[in-house]
Amino acid sequence: MAARFLLDTNIVSYLLKEQMPLLKARFLAMPAEDFAVSSITEAELRYGIAKRPNSFKLSAAVDRFLSRVSVEPWDSATAAVYGPLRAAQERRGLPLSVEDLMIAAHALSLGLTLVTSDHAFSFVDGLRTEDWTR
Repeated sequence: MAARFLLDTNIVSYLLKEQMPLLKARFLAMPAEDFAVSSITEAELRYGIAKRPNSFKLSAAVDRFLSRVSVEPWDSATAAVYGPLRAAQERRGLPLSVEDLMIAAHALSLGLTLVTSDHAFSFVDGLRTEDWTR
């Protein structure tokens, strides 16, 4: 079965820190094959580890998590979605961070629903989002 959901970095962070019991319960109730993360999210997680080089617990948690989900590569098909998306967002005065736009483009290119608690993604036309923290 192919993934149906792309987890945003904030959602993965909540899962790693076990901050949201509702989110954890929903995540654990679904098959691992239903989830993927963007390689952009992996990069952001690895950046977080690099900022805390003595946090061995966090590093181990990230490695464990990434070994259990599919990490989707950011490729040319995604880049083809990203360019026009970023230009459109800027024209509309709704710029997101570069990383968030890359993740949004990735979800769009893969046809996946983005699981996020970040309301800014709701301004991306055509992007399906779900917030599992509420």
